[in-house]
Amino acid sequence: MSDTRIVSRAPATGEVVWEGEVDDVDAAVARARAAWSGWAAQAQTHRIEVARRFANEVRADAETLAELIAREAGKPLWEARTEVDAVIAKVEISVQAYAERTGRKKFDSALQGTAAVRHKPHGVMAVLGPYNFPAHLPNGHMVPALIAGNAVIFKPSEKTPAVGAALVNCWKRSGIPEAVVQLVAGGPDEGKALVAHSGVDGVLFTGSAQAGIAINRKLAANPGKIVALEMGGNNPMVVLDTPKIADAAALIVQSAFTTAGQRCTAARRLIVIDAVYDKLVPELVTLTRKLRIGDPFAEPQPFMGPVIDNDTADGLTESFLALMTAGGKPILHMRRTDPDLPFVTPGIVDTTALDDRPDIELFGPILQVIRVPDLDAGIAEANNTRFGLSASLIGGSPEDYGRFWANIRAGIINWNQPTNGASSKAPFGGIGLSGNHRPAAYYAADYCAYPVASTEMDQPRANIGVGLKDEE
Repeated sequence: MSDTRIVSRAPATGEVVWEGEVDDVDAAVARARAAWSGWAAQAQTHRIEVARRFANEVRADAETLAELIAREAGKPLWEARTEVDAVIAKVEISVQAYAERTGRKKFDSALQGTAAVRHKPHGVMAVLGPYNFPAHLPNGHMVPALIAGNAVIFKPSEKTPAVGAALVNCWKRSGIPEAVVQLVAGGPDEGKALVAHSGVDGVLFTGSAQAGIAINRKLAANPGKIVALEMGGNNPMVVLDTPKIADAAALIVQSAFTTAGQRCTAARRLIVIDAVYDKLVPELVTLTRKLRIGDPFAEPQPFMGPVIDNDTADGLTESFLALMTAGGKPILHMRRTDPDLPFVTPGIVDTTALDDRPDIELFGPILQVIRVPDLDAGIAEANNTRFGLSASLIGGSPEDYGRFWANIRAGIINWNQPTNGASSKAPFGGIGLSGNHRPAAYYAADYCAYPVASTEMDQPRANIGVGLKDEE
């Protein structure tokens, strides 16, 4: 196992936010297995009522939770507040989704009895959460899983355990049985132990492609364990001719640099047709230079805070340098503003001349710009990736968007909207290295319960009409 203690620090200050013992995975799974069947036996209305009480607990503690998210994840307080709002809203969205996606159905067939479709929970679900949305993203798995009747073991990122603990405390105050929702604090070893544990019936993961592929490989010989993987993207924005250059620049900045670029749906590649490039790029640079970068609690509020830690900041600046070394032309240099803390300025680099652009997710505020002659070339370049989460078209006509939508390989395709900020009332997921065809958000109900088909009669009624011997 990993080290016996987990310590998280505020990215903006380096101060300790949370410190605690690594939890025992085997003990947590044993408790969950003993508890889940009783929770599943409760009426669905009771489970929904408990989830609504959870939402009320979060609402009552909203500002404290937002401040904790801002401290531990480093995002500005304004953005942390929107995350808390999403946690609360998830409950009613999940109630509606469960009824729509996994509701009971009956088909009467006179003398043939009744055909029915109902859904059962899987059992014990492991939720492995990320650091960029330490409350909202794991909550997006936990609420539908619990409404469906599963028990949940939640392992937050080792970089944001305090937010994970606060989320579980809200569940405890809702009156849910203690073993039905448990926190397992730990590092990669505890995550691996949960994935492989024979007492875990499902793994719901949000994180990097590397970790998701490792989970998929580990469970390849175990088809009985449900696995939902949300693994990020190398997301493109394609810009055609538009009179709204300033608005296009704002959409690009929102897509590439919100949350310091630490969103799985963040724009990583800006693909611009030649006719627009010289108008758009200066506008983009001017707007990006205006962004406030600072402490999450600073006034006036910054647009973005630090990235999660110094190792991440070092990796991003090294990646920017590597793109330049390979032939990229810097448009706006990425800089470390404090040698001791992970604040970085957004970097923009033209990589049109690179013969072999790296198809990786640079998880931070780095935007690659690529020039193309027309929409067809833009679509080809956008699809030049193993990922397939989010894509946006800026400008163009309805016909252009129709071609874009029909030909882009992604699970989220937008027009004149950012690549990020997806609605929880829609499915959320991607293809390729972005996911395994189990979209979350509104469709999370699909992987939290499995359908059971039945044919039923109140009395046995049957005969064999063909193939019997005559009586002798």
